[in-house]
Amino acid sequence: MADARTTQGFVHTLERCKQRPSLMLLEIAWRWVFGVPALLLVYFEATRVLAAVPLGDLGLGQMTVTAPMAAAEVLGAAAARLWPAIIAVAIWLVPLLAVLWSVASSVGRGLVLRRMVKTGLLPRMSQKSSTGTVIALQMVRLAALGASFGIWILALRMASRRAIWLPMLAGGEPNLVLYFAIAIVASLGLFTLWGVVSWVFSAAPLLAAVEGLRFSASLLAAVSRPALRGPMVEINLVMGIVKMALIVLAMVLSATPLPFQSVATPGFMFWWYIAVAVWYVLMSDFFHVARLVAYADYAEAGA
Repeated sequence: MADARTTQGFVHTLERCKQRPSLMLLEIAWRWVFGVPALLLVYFEATRVLAAVPLGDLGLGQMTVTAPMAAAEVLGAAAARLWPAIIAVAIWLVPLLAVLWSVASSVGRGLVLRRMVKTGLLPRMSQKSSTGTVIALQMVRLAALGASFGIWILALRMASRRAIWLPMLAGGEPNLVLYFAIAIVASLGLFTLWGVVSWVFSAAPLLAAVEGLRFSASLLAAVSRPALRGPMVEINLVMGIVKMALIVLAMVLSATPLPFQSVATPGFMFWWYIAVAVWYVLMSDFFHVARLVAYADYAEAGA
């Protein structure tokens, strides 16, 4: 596997994963055990915030696509009212979900890796691996991911200031073409950068689980093995393209019934959106398993 072209090997990895559905079932199980309660908690807090902050006088129901600037002003006013309450909830909710995700992903991925050993996809797994070490490494990965989102949001704010607010303050029209151009370039640039560097944060927990390495030793091993860098960067970029393709397909499927007015009732569309969301999650889980198997292959080859 290590001698083959990485993308060719990944196609073979997809086939091997299809032949072992128990891996996907385990991946779905641990993700949904965390995800369903987490979504319910977020939904409960969101409805509580919306119920506590009065928005009825802003005219949210009267917004139209034909008046985008007026709609933007209404949404901005609503966001200004909601922001203090959102921050008050996020201060405790975001760290709680981050810790719970780190624990769930560490335990869940450990179960998947042990299943990979039983099905012959992974030759071995260390008995000395520490769940606490893997949890700490997963939290480092979440922190890095959060920092990348922070940089992305900062880039969008700078783009809005340059292309929208400054022209409006000067009495001119906002340059939406420039704004979206900057936003697209910044998004693609950060997406590519994350694909190039994030493999370290994914490889370190894997090495900790498979080889039983401690926290600092796992990070050092991830960055000091040249045989890992190229294949894992390529796998990350391929996975990014796959995720974008899945999102586009989900958007297309979501809009498919809209031309058929006799079928596309509100009730039908609600369940259609649920079905599309479940399809997207299942496909995403499958490719996450495939990436883990590919990572394990190259980690074993680079050991």
